Amino acid sequence: MVAVNGLEIAHRQSTGTGRPVVLVHGNSSSSRTWQPLLDGPFGKRFRCLAPDLPGHGGSQTPDGGYSMATFTAAVSGFAEVSDALDAVFVGWSLGGHIVIEAEPRLPDAAGFVVFGTPPLPNPAAVPSAFLPNPAMAVGFTGEVSEEDAAAYAGSFVAPGSALPLHGFVADILATDPAAREGIGNAIGSGSIADEAAIVAGLEKPLAVLHGRGEQLVSLDYLRGLDIPTLWRGEVQLIDNVGHAPQEENPEALATLLTQFLDDLP
Repeated sequence: MVAVNGLEIAHRQSTGTGRPVVLVHGNSSSSRTWQPLLDGPFGKRFRCLAPDLPGHGGSQTPDGGYSMATFTAAVSGFAEVSDALDAVFVGWSLGGHIVIEAEPRLPDAAGFVVFGTPPLPNPAAVPSAFLPNPAMAVGFTGEVSEEDAAAYAGSFVAPGSALPLHGFVADILATDPAAREGIGNAIGSGSIADEAAIVAGLEKPLAVLHGRGEQLVSLDYLRGLDIPTLWRGEVQLIDNVGHAPQEENPEALATLLTQFLDDLP
């Protein structure tokens, strides 16, 4: 646990001592989702730090409620207290949105990686950025049943995936219900940053990854974004995975992340 902006933030870290990498999980998840990456060759080479967002995993629930600012301040503050402001910031799903919106707070970051994350200019872009999937509504619903949690977890993986979902389900059920409501309210009220403008103005490299079996995010939308610093000049596709390659195929994800880090100055 570390104290960040008056909150106790739980985190995991790997044994590596190379360039720092801050891994930010998604909505109703936790740092648990990064364990395969932390335990593998990637985590043994790089200094990986994976915080639990406020109200998620083992981290404290904030007194003042939830907003994107709650999460961006937590991530940038965690990086500061962990001596990782010069890290590569990797965000999955909501974590990707947080990493993008935190970018102005992270001037020393070496680069950024997002997946399962369509950078939004405003809430009106949601229908074109995301694929129609009824399970996504669970991510903005306070109290959820185990059945709803299982449906939501099922949308994280490629259709027909044999990956067990119990870890996802446990994380969903353990998340503070007010966190999901806060995320939904932030989108509905328009209190999100212009993420499309942020990525269009980036000076640091940004890798955008995408599972070929993705059930939630539109590849066409991602390919239509203006990202001058886009790594390799195009969205990088990962075979045989959906929304959560860190658990579906951590080896393939680690390979891409390693290549991205090796390309950095």
